[in-house]
Amino acid sequence: MKNIFKQIKTPLKLSLAMFIICGLIYPMVMTGLSQIIFPQQANGSLIKMDGKVVGSELVGQDFTDERLFHCRPSAVNYNTFTQKEGNKQIIPSSGSENLASSNPKLEKRINEDIKKFLQENPTIKKEDIPADIITASGSGLDPHISVDAARVQMDRVSKNTHISKTELEKLIKDNTENKLLGIFGEEKVNVLKLNLSIMREIKG
Repeated sequence: MKNIFKQIKTPLKLSLAMFIICGLIYPMVMTGLSQIIFPQQANGSLIKMDGKVVGSELVGQDFTDERLFHCRPSAVNYNTFTQKEGNKQIIPSSGSENLASSNPKLEKRINEDIKKFLQENPTIKKEDIPADIITASGSGLDPHISVDAARVQMDRVSKNTHISKTELEKLIKDNTENKLLGIFGEEKVNVLKLNLSIMREIKG
């Protein structure tokens, strides 16, 4: 028994030391530094309006108000709070169904979204719908759409808000994020920020 204790003494000491260093000290130091150096990002890049948190600039939302720009479809029914459905508790979730392009379920979902988009935006032809507005991102929670996907919704938003297309074009431009370092990726529009700009215009 004494020999066994001697054999496991060193591994136990090492495990305890690594637990303290990696499980306590390191997380506390990194959390403290992030709160000092990057407090906005460390707390979820939350966006407030009138002192109330309305979302995160990193997470897409399902906008259905006809006065607002709509995001690309979410792959899951994302919720930001725990809720109960009968006796079952639903917790926050994210992720993608990752359906193959040959999967009939994906084709059905896309066709339904195209039909819905055309009903909401009757001035737009099917062939003019940008692909990203009817396809979900890998995470299903992308908060951005392409500039074209924003512009294609301007007729509907202008009609329902009485904001001119010229002003809407300006708001889209103001909320457009440029390519990384000017060469990587594509220009994209943060839908939540754009819609907050719309709400400010509506409130006057």
